[in-house]
Amino acid sequence: MIVMKFGGTSVESAAAIERVASIVRSVEERRPVVVVSAMGKTTNKLLAIASAAIHGKREEYIRQIHDLRDYHSREARLVVPLALRAELDRTLDDHFQELTELVKGLALLGELTPRSIDAISSYGERLSSYVVTLAFRHFGMKAEHVDSRHVVITDKRHTHAAPNFPETYARLSAVIPPLAKHSVVVMGGFIGSTEEGVTTTLGRGGSDYTAAIVGAGIGAEEIQIWTDVDGMLTADPTILPGGHRVKTISFAEAAELAYFGAKVLHPATVVPAIEKNIPVLILNSRRPEVPGTRIVSEAVPCGNVAKSIACKRKITLVNIHSTRMLMAHGFLHRIFEVFDRFETPVDMVATSEISVSLTIDNTGRIDDILAELQQFAEASVEKNQVIVCLVGDNIRYTPGVARRVFHAMDDINIRMISQGASLLNLSFVIAEADLLRTVSLLHEAFFSELDPAVFERSEAVHA
Repeated sequence: MIVMKFGGTSVESAAAIERVASIVRSVEERRPVVVVSAMGKTTNKLLAIASAAIHGKREEYIRQIHDLRDYHSREARLVVPLALRAELDRTLDDHFQELTELVKGLALLGELTPRSIDAISSYGERLSSYVVTLAFRHFGMKAEHVDSRHVVITDKRHTHAAPNFPETYARLSAVIPPLAKHSVVVMGGFIGSTEEGVTTTLGRGGSDYTAAIVGAGIGAEEIQIWTDVDGMLTADPTILPGGHRVKTISFAEAAELAYFGAKVLHPATVVPAIEKNIPVLILNSRRPEVPGTRIVSEAVPCGNVAKSIACKRKITLVNIHSTRMLMAHGFLHRIFEVFDRFETPVDMVATSEISVSLTIDNTGRIDDILAELQQFAEASVEKNQVIVCLVGDNIRYTPGVARRVFHAMDDINIRMISQGASLLNLSFVIAEADLLRTVSLLHEAFFSELDPAVFERSEAVHA
């Protein structure tokens, strides 16, 4: 069995769903289990509906619900056989009636709780997985729909629930393999439920995570993440077009890249795959002939120092200084206790005896944090910063990497620098305004020559 996850852009329209059906049909003999995201921007639209409801904008949320139903009906009817149209309409009616009642309840309460967010945002995957199941039947495949909420069991931390792995794996192994013997199994990503049956979600990028959980639970031979890019590239294409495709990368390197901004993969995705040693492939549903990127347990030999450049934007740099803490123990403990109390994760840290610089990407409690810090230190923030991260297994073995970075960025102000504890990355903070130039200079310095066993030049990919 293999797991194939298709993102929102891969199922955003009838034409896109037809492409997905063609891809799945070509590997039907491998007993694929298909995990799909919500169609297009459906999750964002659902949250907009909820926002309109709690702000008392009744006409607006009713219009948005109608528009969303029309969108699903229009695209689905193009890929669902005539014999199943009545079933399609009935299912859409049931889901949107249920959604409307939920939204009316939100309007009465005037409040959106984490539990309500999960309930309303779950409809995207519930609808898309059902539509894709019917479409597969239209395109000549036997297909069975499985509601992910029946097999992915989580804790009660709504909007970012953590799976109960023993229970989830037990349910997956009992339910999925028997169905996959005779049919393509289709599931919605991102969603699960508590043991009591209350709907939860796995947080941002949760459909990737679902795919990895399912793959680990059924002992899949491979997990495929189908998106709209050719795989992992040597640079973020939204910042620097023309990056080269990385053919093979290790789990550890992929996790570093994902954490530091490589959006083709959610950081948590690789965890179940690592534990079960299941290869993960990143592939392009619009260009299925491209081999993509294969993520494996161990780093492959590579002639290049780095595999890719990742960027994490909208970063805030917090600088903390206190001469009173010279030679005093507990300075770092007091600092991180403040961030812990306000539930604000820290990305990077650089320290001296009396100074600490660190970065955060969630500034929702920054005023409270600064007020606490200023009780025992001077504290200030610098906004509109970016973490740029050079990732590669060879960084740990190669002397002079920092010198090459500084030489390439001779006239760019680096606000903070850190070599990760994993030794797989060299990271630094710069101003947002310097991002494009920084990535361009680093890309030229580290990827002008490529090891052909690990990389494919973009000219060859896009010829």
